[in-house]
Order: sequence, then C-alpha cells, then structure tokens
Amino acid sequence: METALEQARKGQAGETRRRESPDRLRPLAVVRNIGVIAHIDAGKTTTSERILYYAGRVHRMGEVHEGTATMDWMPQEKERGITITSAATTCFWRDHQINLIDTPGHVDFTVEVERSLRVLDGAVVVFCGVGGVQPQSETVWHQADRYRVPRIAFINKMDRIGADFESVVEQLRTRLGARAVPIQIPWGREETFCGVVDLLTMQAIVFDDSSLGSKMQTVPIPAELAVAAERARAYLIEQLAEQDEEVLKAYLDNPDVSAVELRAGLRRATVAQTLVPVLAGSALRNKGVQQLLDAVVDFLPSPLDIPPVQGSHPKTHEAVERDADDFAPLSVLVFKLMNDPYMGRLAFVRVYSGQLKKGQNVFNSRTRKRDRISKLVFLHADDRQEVETIHAGEIGAIGGLKQVTTGDTLCAENAPVELERIRFPEPVIAMAIEPKSGSDRDKLNEALQALASEDPTCVVTVDPDTGQTLISGMGELHLEILKDRMFREFKVQANAGRPMVSYRETVTAPGRGEHRFERDIGGQHMFAEVVIEVEPRPRGQGNDIEFDVPAGRIPTEFRAAIEDGLRDGLLTGVVANYALIDVKVRVVGGAFHDQESTDTAFRTAAVMALRAAAKAAQPALLEPIMALEILMPPEHMGDVLNDVSSRRGHVQDMQGRELVQIIHARVPLAELFGYSTAIRSLTRGRASYTMEPACFDVVPEAIRKQLLDR
Repeated sequence: METALEQARKGQAGETRRRESPDRLRPLAVVRNIGVIAHIDAGKTTTSERILYYAGRVHRMGEVHEGTATMDWMPQEKERGITITSAATTCFWRDHQINLIDTPGHVDFTVEVERSLRVLDGAVVVFCGVGGVQPQSETVWHQADRYRVPRIAFINKMDRIGADFESVVEQLRTRLGARAVPIQIPWGREETFCGVVDLLTMQAIVFDDSSLGSKMQTVPIPAELAVAAERARAYLIEQLAEQDEEVLKAYLDNPDVSAVELRAGLRRATVAQTLVPVLAGSALRNKGVQQLLDAVVDFLPSPLDIPPVQGSHPKTHEAVERDADDFAPLSVLVFKLMNDPYMGRLAFVRVYSGQLKKGQNVFNSRTRKRDRISKLVFLHADDRQEVETIHAGEIGAIGGLKQVTTGDTLCAENAPVELERIRFPEPVIAMAIEPKSGSDRDKLNEALQALASEDPTCVVTVDPDTGQTLISGMGELHLEILKDRMFREFKVQANAGRPMVSYRETVTAPGRGEHRFERDIGGQHMFAEVVIEVEPRPRGQGNDIEFDVPAGRIPTEFRAAIEDGLRDGLLTGVVANYALIDVKVRVVGGAFHDQESTDTAFRTAAVMALRAAAKAAQPALLEPIMALEILMPPEHMGDVLNDVSSRRGHVQDMQGRELVQIIHARVPLAELFGYSTAIRSLTRGRASYTMEPACFDVVPEAIRKQLLDR
C-alpha cells in the first residue's frame, strides 16, 4: 500500500495547477502549518511536548511544571511555567511534515497569537475539561475567525476532578457559535479516564501507562458506552451530511457510512470551516495525543487547500493574488522579529509563493529598498538549522536583515506585492524607566529599541512634561517580563517605576477650530491657514481624517503635510497630553499664499487648528476597562462581589457550575493593580481570575479631577 508521501509525489493527493520544486523535502500536499492556541493553563505546551515526543522530535517529554518544556525555552518561561513567546518547530507524523507553533495563553501576550494565526493554515484549540470555554479561549477563537483559520478542538485534562466533556462541547456551540461535532467520546471520567471511543471506526482505544502512552490497544466498545457511542456517531453523520453532499449521498445509499467516507467528508467540512471536529484526552497523562496528530494530518489543510493569499500592488493598490507555487513571483510575510544571542536579529517568515534562497536579493514593499538574504534557518524552539532555500508554504527565519519590521512583505522587485499587515492591540499600561548612570543610557536605549522591534505592543515614548522614558504594554506581567529581559539579556542597569494606566482622550461633541500660521523662520516669511471640524466616532472605531475643502483653498500638494500635522496632534491630546481616539477630523477650509506657503507652515497650522477644535468639542478623558472573569467556591461569592463593586466594577453576569461560581465583570484597570493578592486573601487562595482589555470608557468626573490635580 502506498504511503501518503508516495501518493503526493505522484500527484494523487489532489490535482493542482501549482508547481513544486524537485528539491523539496516534502510535497506541499503533506505539509501542515498549524498552531496550538488556548486559554492560559489549558495545557497547550504540555500537548505540544507530547506531539514532539510521539513524533520522534524529542526523546524525553519536557514538563512545564518542572521547567523542562522544549517549547518554553526562555528563562522567564521556565521560572513562571507559562508560555511568553511563540516557539516554532517541525516534526513528522505518518509521512507528513508538521510545522508547529506553540503560542502563549496569557492575555498580555495575545500579540504572539495574533501574528502566528496570520501565517498558519490550521489550528488546534485546546480546552480544559474542567474550565471549558474561558475568556482567552474566546479571544483566540475570534482571532482565528478573523484570519479564517480552520480548527480542530482538543478537550484536555479529562482526568481532572470536575471534567465534563459534554458540557465543554455545549459551551463550544453556545459561547463560540461553533458547529462542534465530537469524533470521539471519553472512556471514563476524572480518575477513571482510561481511553477514548473512536466514532469513525467504532472501536475503543486504551493507552498503556507503562510506555508513556506510546503503546495503545484497540478493543471493542465496552457495553456501558455502546448506546452513547451509537448516538454520538449518528449525530456526527447527521451534522456532516448537512454540510457535505458526498456524505449525504453515501448516507442515503447506506446509513452506516464508512470510516473512509466520514474522514474525507470531515476534512472537506473542516477546511471549509463548516464543522469543528472535537477530540478528548489528557496530555499530561499521555492519553489521546496520537489521535490528535492523526486528526491534524487527516482534517487540517495543507497550503494547497487554502485560497491564494491576497495582497495589493504597492504603487497602484490593485488587488494581487499569490498561489503556493515554487515558481511564482516571491511573496514573503515577516510575522515576528527576535534578537538571537548567537545569530543576531532573526525575522520569522512565511513564504507564500516562490522560493527564498540564500544570497538572493529581495524587495521590501514598505521601505521600497532591496535587501540581501545572508542566512536562512529552520527552527526548533531555540535551536537553528541553516538551510539554502525555504519553499512556498514553509515557515522559517532570515538572519541579518536590518531595515525590516513585523508585518513587512518581501517580494520580487519586478512583481511587487504588499500583503495585509497584522493588526495589534493598543497598550493599556505604562512604566517609567531610567538608567542608573549616564554610562547606561546608550545601553538602555539599545535594549528598548530591540524590545520594541520584537514586540509591536511594547511602545516606547518620552513624557513631554517630565522627560521620562515610558514603556507601554498589555499588562503588569508584560511589563515585568520586559523589565526582566532588559536586566538579564541586555545587562542594563536601570530603575523602573510602578506600572501606570495608559489613559486616552476623545471628544464628546462636534467642535470647530482654525489657526492662521504667519511667522518669519530663517529669513523666510511663512503662511498657512487651516480650518478643522471634529466630531466623536463610536467607541473602538479609531480615528478618521477627511478633506472636504476645494483645491482653490488648499492645494493638493499640501494635504500630506496637513495630514501629518493632524496625526501628530491626535497623539498629544488636549486634556492631559494623552492620545486622542475615536475622533473624526474633517478639513473644511483654509488659505494659502503662492510664495509663502510651505509644508512646515501647513503642518503647524493643522496641529494648532486641531487643538482648538478638540478643546471646543467637550474633550473627555478615557480609561481602559478590563473584562474580568473570577472562578471561586460559592461560599466566597458575597465577599468577591463586594470587592468588585468597591473597585468601580460592574457585574455582567454570574454562572453556577459544579463546585464553582463564575463572575463576569467590567472593572477599570486602574482599580486592579495588586488584584492577585487581594483575591487570594478574600478566598483563602481558592479563587482564580483572568482579565483582558475590553474597551475604553469615560473617566468619572471625581476621578478625572484627582488625576489632573496630581
């Protein structure tokens, strides 16, 4: 019988018009670019470690709680037992090449999930069998929706007390809107969990503990599970037949649809994102991971199964498509930057079309400059394997690129393309930092520049009033990790202040302002006049700049300078020098002089006119509001609710599950510093919580006065 690899080489794995280089190690049809995503502590990294072990990539299972996980290679990850940065590796299963990215679960590092999903073809979403769909589960699910990434769900920790497979599947349907269809049911629950029932083959699988789950035994379905298995298989066939005509046709011929036909139908439905196959297991106890690997191979797409990547021409802005074709024009997306202690700056890339070769010249469509590829590597966590070529559909890294940032497109100069850039959330918290001595200043600036280039949610600014350097990030943990890396990796001697909330400003009513700039600068008289109208936009919509002024009032060549001035003005605000957000700015009038008007004059006039308009538009101060989820025993409910209320929080809803109560609330970030200590004290260490940025809202007048009086 031919292997999948032999079939793919013969072209039997699906006809395609895309061409492949003969020096590829694996045909595209057997390549899977996947990520493992989940809420924190659902077991992502443990699942990834088991995948690497069973695929033969590592010979000893790393454990997160021991600090020995292969994919958690940073010192900060080993110490805290959490994933901070996405780690990439490659392994092989059933002659298929699996390029795997393990992503963080903590909300402070959600940017790592965002940029990983941008370049992945499929994802394994891990859910805790006890916690079910948690806040960050919803966040990563919606991120995958945004990038249209096909998914399979793995319900982990089925050996834990309180694990409930059916409840989690129902949460997938109700809270995530997923058409979740189990292809397995668990055999046993909590401490009696010993295996799974495969609904495709209608056989039970038992895992051998003495061989760390490497050996499995296939046995008949036990009598106590026979009815449940028949019912679950009937539901699977019914749901699949609704989505897939071939399965429907097979079902009408014979209600007992074969495993082969079900597997093929599930693949089509998963790739089309009309169904989400659900599996069960316990990664820590080495149960169910091999079946998860089978599902990755059987159901998640290869680069051939996904639509061509969409982009635009950098000059004409016309739509451009690129197929996963080794002989098509080059298109490469830089999705992550990292400072490697041995290789310098590494740019993680996904090659969408063409071949990226060592020594090749590439064109950066953002900077419009050429760069030479000096070093190419494949990745295994913190190990590097140098290669000569990265082909279409593959993920690797480039060493030595200087003028590149996250989201850049590298392409052929004679066939330029700009792929969609990655969107990143706004930082919500800041921390002041200063060098301990003058000799440390340059080293601190280099460290901050390196960290900001790696992490787009690490924003470095200088306070215009105090001259302090501020680092902004996504949360207290994010800032703590940045500070720790500065001290350890970059050997910076610096003093760091306490974290502070990153406020914003907005306008709450329409306003109008104008400014006439008339001044002698360097012996030249300069003139410009700009009239601005502003009005509020819905929260979360961002800023918008429009020109509604005749060319006779302001010539077209000055519009770029005016827009630059308006963007500068939006960054500084008028209440307390915080950035203005959710504002519509319209240029409605102005004046110019043939000899005396300059870009500088119009830029300055635009800034001052915007400030006048914003002051007239009832400006308001905004604060970040966090979505808070608290899990606790029922007896502590009253104390926790009182505490949330005292922090200006608003309870959204409460849910009761077996043994726990869950509160969902919106609380200002300013009131949540040190919350981990407070919640432990209130509940004697028995509660857990997660929070993530939800929105910005107007600061109450009393709090605003306190802030402005400081």
